[in-house]
Amino acid sequence: MKSAETRAVSQVCYRVQYIYSALSVAILPIVVFLHGGPGGGVDPKDRQFFNPEKYKIVLFDQRGAGKSTPSASTEYNTTWDLVADIERLREKLGIEKWHVFGGSWGSTLALAYAQTHPTRVRSLVLRGIFTLRESELKFFYQGGASHLFPEEWNHYLAPVDPSKRHDMVTAYHALLDSPEEKTRLWAARAWSRWE
Repeated sequence: MKSAETRAVSQVCYRVQYIYSALSVAILPIVVFLHGGPGGGVDPKDRQFFNPEKYKIVLFDQRGAGKSTPSASTEYNTTWDLVADIERLREKLGIEKWHVFGGSWGSTLALAYAQTHPTRVRSLVLRGIFTLRESELKFFYQGGASHLFPEEWNHYLAPVDPSKRHDMVTAYHALLDSPEEKTRLWAARAWSRWE
């Protein structure tokens, strides 16, 4: 990561971490990578989607995800808060327009950003599209995908009391809002692992 630097954008009580390819070639187009989740985070290997000789790359951890703080927090953490963070990041970096690349939850976030700030988007690249339809949520979080990844499903179930497993999203929301940090972190790790 010699060509990248890590900075933070603060807003309300959040510190959003990002990595920006600081290549000296100013004419390269810029792409922002929106990770899956919610709650996931970026990994330096996410840069492999892009040729660094052709693009400047911006990776950032959304609120409550990855290295952003506070970790696993859901307070002030809506889709529209995240869209505002993306726009604030674009402004902070002095970027007029950028390519927006999103996968899974990131594809939903990319669509929301593009609809809100269409004049700031050069193009959209969406992969593994996840639009939060009820059928998708039920398949992924309530049991359908458990048949594809049974061992990972068991890790996902572990923090949730068996009596609350009929609605895993609500159960996880309660765990992530627990007053006990240990509970919040266990739930956040299990959720992120399942993601």
